[in-house]
Amino acid sequence: MSDQTAGFSTRAIHAGQDPDPLTGAVVPPIYQVSTYKQDGVGGLRGGYEYSRSANPTRTALEECLAALEGGSRGFAFASGLAAEDTLLRSVARPGDHAVVPDDAYGGTYRLFAKVAEPWGLAHTPAHLGDLDAVRAAIRPGETKLVWAETPTNPLLGIADIAALADIAHEAGALLVVDNTFATSYLQNPLALGADVVVHSTTKYAGGHSDVVGGALVTAKTVAVPGFSDLDDRIAFHQNSMGAVAGPFDSWLVLRGLKTLAVRMDRHCDNAETVVQFLSEHPRVSHVLYPGLDSHPGHAVAASQMRRFGGMVSFRLRGGVEEALAACKRAEVFTLGESLGGVESLIEHPGRMTHASVAGSVLEVPDDLVRLSVGIEDISDLIADLEQLLA
Repeated sequence: MSDQTAGFSTRAIHAGQDPDPLTGAVVPPIYQVSTYKQDGVGGLRGGYEYSRSANPTRTALEECLAALEGGSRGFAFASGLAAEDTLLRSVARPGDHAVVPDDAYGGTYRLFAKVAEPWGLAHTPAHLGDLDAVRAAIRPGETKLVWAETPTNPLLGIADIAALADIAHEAGALLVVDNTFATSYLQNPLALGADVVVHSTTKYAGGHSDVVGGALVTAKTVAVPGFSDLDDRIAFHQNSMGAVAGPFDSWLVLRGLKTLAVRMDRHCDNAETVVQFLSEHPRVSHVLYPGLDSHPGHAVAASQMRRFGGMVSFRLRGGVEEALAACKRAEVFTLGESLGGVESLIEHPGRMTHASVAGSVLEVPDDLVRLSVGIEDISDLIADLEQLLA
């Protein structure tokens, strides 16, 4: 079931997940299998021959992801970076060029700078909130991708997806949007003109810090000439490169997606209260959250997001030492990397998730602390913030 007239949670629970025809089980089985019996040479049952190429549990996840994003086809991978790498190999060639955010996730930037660039894909960082800067970064005839995160990690920058789509398409480039922070519940980039959506399903999609995965979802209509076969390109590279999601990991993400909407509402509720507390705290110099009227991207975020998410960053007046001390004192907030789980996390991006961009144009402030606000009782989260900032 993938009818876009159905509500989000209905799709999350049912799309790609019909009851098992043999037993009536309402949850798709984990097909923990590598190969499949053929009814004669080339006589495949349901198209399955080898689980790198396709697996029924992964198919269920891919159909669900496509339904939630309103896309043509979903592809599930072993990690978010595996999804990104497969996409780059599918649509770019040595000599091509990409525009990337100047505050991109550190792992994404490392992929572009240390893996894709030696292979021959050049890139230019640009502030995606400045449309003129994006236009200036495009190399006519060479730029094949405009890569966007919105909100960005960890500075919570906002990009106007519809405007970026127009700019990219005018240049003959695809617009790719990393929708990990917002999730398909809060934001639908494909409906705003994006060509591909990227997810780290490790984060909110899985939601319980017990799985690593990634995904791509393609638009039903790709606006750029020369990319009408995008689904086939990605499918070929997914199979050929082989970094696919395993059956159990696919099942875990499917389980997480069923509660994505209710979890995201709670994440947002808690984050809004945390933002109010931090905004009034004397040790905090600046709070980064697109839900604040003072955020430079607030109006754009309000126009393209249902709510503003569960990620909050803030800067401390005492500098790096106070930021490190605050992280160390956390009790309910767990000091750790990643995000999007039911538990709240705290980290120092400059020395943790974004250490790989130190010394580059993407270096983040050393007084910055990032919170992934979980779904615990908000009174306990505020009490922990009070003591770690004391």
